[in-house]
Amino acid sequence: MSHFLSPIPLFFVFLWSTGFIVAKFGLPYAPPLTFLVMRYACAVAVLAPVVWLVKAPWPKGKAGHIAMAGLLLHGGYLAGVWCAIKLGMPAGLSALIVGMQPILTAFAAPLIGERVTPRQWLGLLFGLGGVALVVYAKISLAGLSWQAVVLCLGALLSITAGTLYQKRWCPQFDLRTGAAIQFSACFIATLPFAVAFEALTPALDAIAWSPRFVGALLWSVLGLSIGAIFLLFALIRRSDATQVTSLLYLTPPTTALMAWLMFGEAFSALGAAGMALAVAGVFFVVRK
Repeated sequence: MSHFLSPIPLFFVFLWSTGFIVAKFGLPYAPPLTFLVMRYACAVAVLAPVVWLVKAPWPKGKAGHIAMAGLLLHGGYLAGVWCAIKLGMPAGLSALIVGMQPILTAFAAPLIGERVTPRQWLGLLFGLGGVALVVYAKISLAGLSWQAVVLCLGALLSITAGTLYQKRWCPQFDLRTGAAIQFSACFIATLPFAVAFEALTPALDAIAWSPRFVGALLWSVLGLSIGAIFLLFALIRRSDATQVTSLLYLTPPTTALMAWLMFGEAFSALGAAGMALAVAGVFFVVRK
């Protein structure tokens, strides 16, 4: 458990938790798939020169697996969540649905040769209960559509499958070249959908290049697509998939704290209790 008490997982939770904050800043100014196409393109533009300058090693024989893991971890997950929120799904409900990933990963853990202990199952249930308490007051079903629910469930399945796929087929690779491959694959896969459903060129022309939008785009590239993803890859390399995904239970409480500090959103005593329960649950999961 020692490395789970190190700054790496704690910093990962902080960075990953900013995803919903970025969506809150970015979605009013650009359609979701258009924003994601720009995010992937900018991430590749940052990583490609780095890969070339430092002569980072190419993952021989694994490029296809790395690309597929990226399409699931990033492409399917981000497109599903962002489009669901754009269609009116409350951020709290989407966080609760996606927050089921650690449980889903634990059920599938035997497929990659991992075993989940009874104590870890108890921790996973505690964590899910903590997430539910945190987002309870923020859940609203007003205006909710079945399309948004399907998209969010698809995002849940996509990131779970991506975590398992990467752990099984390509846990070890150079982070710089691997990330460049994954974001290139996501750009290629997302671009046709942005053209078909959002009329990409008019959408780009209609973007309001405000400081908020530029800040959201830059943070989504540097803080999330590079910072958080590099840390996630490092954790997947070193730990069981169930232990890594259990950290995502800490995302909704951390996001709620950020929203309280930045936007004045309510953070109730029930939310604080949920945060404590989620922390206890994660401790049970990662403790050896």
